Amino acid sequence: MYSFMGGGLFCAWVGTILLVVATATDHWMQYRLSGAFAHQGLWRYCLGHKCYLQTESIAYWNATRAFMILSALCATSGIITGILAFAQQSSLSRLSRPFSAGIMFFASTLFVLLALAIYTGVTVSFLGRRFGDWRFSWSYILGWVALLMTFFAGIFYMCAYRMHECRRLSTPR
Repeated sequence: MYSFMGGGLFCAWVGTILLVVATATDHWMQYRLSGAFAHQGLWRYCLGHKCYLQTESIAYWNATRAFMILSALCATSGIITGILAFAQQSSLSRLSRPFSAGIMFFASTLFVLLALAIYTGVTVSFLGRRFGDWRFSWSYILGWVALLMTFFAGIFYMCAYRMHECRRLSTPR
């Protein structure tokens, strides 16, 4: 049980760090504008070596930002719950902490999936036509890696929960 929780905690730490880095950086998309290279993120865009805040309140950016922040918050609360799961007294709680941590990591996975799906859909259908020479960049890719890490953290914690429940049910009372 503890090895699954340890693996889940490792995946969760890596996934949460990647979520924060992906959300904060401005390399979600790279493109060429008037012969100069440019890149943009969720909070600002850069033309050449000069960066500007994204002051427009565009719905897909706001939705992507909100889902990425919610994902990072769920992952952080999952890490806290996962750490507390190491000290769980099974007779004191009605809801298992490994199960709760797994649910938080799956919620984080869902939120980052929604954020990336919204960003991908709008970028491919609208911005891809606007900028002829463009591509997704490393911040966007970190978001997808974070999705996988939070998903596997949830899997590890659910396996730890199942092992704990099977062990608990098999012991005679």
